[in-house]
Amino acid sequence: MHFTLTNRLFVITLFLMTVCFTLPAQTVKELERQRKQTLQNLENTSKMLNETNKSKKSSLNKLTIISKNINERKTLIKNISTEISLMDVEIERLSQEKTKLEDKLKTLKTDYANLIQEAHINRSIYAKIMFVLSAKTFDQSYRRLRYLQEYSTYRKEQVIEIEQVRAQIVRKNDSINTHKVTKVEVVKQKETEAQKLTKDQQNEKVLLTDLQKKEKNLREAQRVQQKKANDLNNRIERMIADQIRRAEAKRAAVAAKRVAEAKRATEIKRQAEARRIAQENKRIAEENRRIEARNKRIAAENRAKGTKTKATPKLEPIAAPSAASESASSQSVSTLTREESLISGSFERNQGRLPWPTASGFISGHFGIQQHPILKYITTNNKGIYIKTPAGGTARAVFEGVVTQRFSIPGSNYGVIIQHGNYRTVYANLTQIFVNIGDHVNAKQAIGKIYTDDDNGNKTELYFQVWKDKNLQNPEKWITR
Repeated sequence: MHFTLTNRLFVITLFLMTVCFTLPAQTVKELERQRKQTLQNLENTSKMLNETNKSKKSSLNKLTIISKNINERKTLIKNISTEISLMDVEIERLSQEKTKLEDKLKTLKTDYANLIQEAHINRSIYAKIMFVLSAKTFDQSYRRLRYLQEYSTYRKEQVIEIEQVRAQIVRKNDSINTHKVTKVEVVKQKETEAQKLTKDQQNEKVLLTDLQKKEKNLREAQRVQQKKANDLNNRIERMIADQIRRAEAKRAAVAAKRVAEAKRATEIKRQAEARRIAQENKRIAEENRRIEARNKRIAAENRAKGTKTKATPKLEPIAAPSAASESASSQSVSTLTREESLISGSFERNQGRLPWPTASGFISGHFGIQQHPILKYITTNNKGIYIKTPAGGTARAVFEGVVTQRFSIPGSNYGVIIQHGNYRTVYANLTQIFVNIGDHVNAKQAIGKIYTDDDNGNKTELYFQVWKDKNLQNPEKWITR
């Protein structure tokens, strides 16, 4: 029997260690927060799915949303399973602590019962007085008196500690019951989500089969869509290159004007210095003529007297100033103003932490080369990301900056470009624009309403790009995960 109990304890300990090492950084509260966030995501995708279901036609838009729904539900089920495992661990831990507290309470009650029994035997005042007075020395008598006082205090402390342990047991028991109730709810939720997952997978299979039958139409639609995307990307690239070129030309003109003004100021200063030196040299020449006349007079006197006196040396004229160095004209021109540099640096430091350009939604088209979900051997090269959001959604700025462009592309609606120093963000597929060129916008400020395609299951999708100078960036690396 003892051997069986030991084995059982070993298995429980091993299980606890395995779970703890597998999930070192997660707690029940963290998993509960993740579960609620995933449920919120599912609510958003379900809302979009309901909008697409208004149209009975099969579409890639509907397939994309269902696929996202399935992935979110799988994540939720996995999250719930982990949460249940951790709750089991937590319940086991609380139960062990409760058992230890109950053992401690039992020991305290036994000790206290012995104290009460002993106190009952020696309850009379006469017995206590005789216990103190029967001491052989005064010091021993004092120690016996202290013992009686501490004995009384100890009994009171035992009562307090017993009540505290009882309260701890009640709290542990409440926590265990709470975890058990939560576990039952979560298990039910897991079963419900598993049923919904099965239904979603069946719908996806039916939809996929239906779309595969329309391969020819899909290829034509893909060709048209790719042409629109290429036209849009080329237009954006040209606009950004033109913006950079005009900005550089403007800065170069300002720099050239400053250099010219500096050269003029230097030339004026050089001419003034030349005039001063000319005047000084004229004075020196006059002084040298006086010195020469004096030296001639002294030489004549020396010849007459037969003596020799040292001649006074002439003054050296001052050299004229050389032309000012034109190295300033060849200096590099700063590409950004001080304010633009500050915004650019701040934008860069927030990589991976920028807010989403929509209040809700999911990435339906990732950056770079992507395989078509239906058509074999067909890929798309996305220059940005596509974000699906519920109908009526708005685009919002991901960082403070200045609106530098409002544009329209036939078949692609409207777009906005916002500059953040040497970074730019692009928001396309808008039907309304709330900002004007030159406006300074803040992070999360609404800049336009996203187009909803009524003919394609109320598809509402924002096209979002990030540029550094003339180089495209992967937006997913910049927005928060």
